[in-house]
Amino acid sequence: MAKIKGLSFYRRRKKVSTSLIKEILSWIFGIVAAVFIAGVTVWFFGMTTNVVGISMEPTLENGQKILVNRFIYTLSSPKRGDVVVFLPNGNENAHYYVKRVVAVPGDNIKIENYTLFVNGEESTLVTEKILDGGIAENEFTLKMGEYFCIGDNPNNSEDSRSANIGPVKLDDIIGEAWFKMSLGKNKMGFIK
Repeated sequence: MAKIKGLSFYRRRKKVSTSLIKEILSWIFGIVAAVFIAGVTVWFFGMTTNVVGISMEPTLENGQKILVNRFIYTLSSPKRGDVVVFLPNGNENAHYYVKRVVAVPGDNIKIENYTLFVNGEESTLVTEKILDGGIAENEFTLKMGEYFCIGDNPNNSEDSRSANIGPVKLDDIIGEAWFKMSLGKNKMGFIK
């Protein structure tokens, strides 16, 4: 008997390979994980801001773009010599300030004879003569969670010496400035 050619309403169902489904799902998982890791990395280490003014020269120049590590101070506290980014008194309408930590909680601060003294010893973090001692002309002690921050160019810097800024609270510190982008003669690289 010969097969009748013509219409057939019976179609074979194609089987979906389970290995193909596993392969697709592993690709989707890999892409989602990569996007998540990239997002977290940028959030913690890739925040950028610009330096405003000449208060951090010669380390950083006016307008220079810097990267800020927002994660570091959840694990540790700022140390003397760190360059930090903060909002003065937590004012979210102000621009970010970029200054160097010169004293930490418990330190005694005094500016006398154009020199910064921390715990009675001359600070090596400020090498220029300080013409205006501001609130540090009278010795005082930093409370818990307070940091004294000064620009590397102290005679052109509004910083912790100013009564309207004062000691910087840990809660107002956004993070540590860790990398500078190239601008003019100031080369790209890690911030010291």
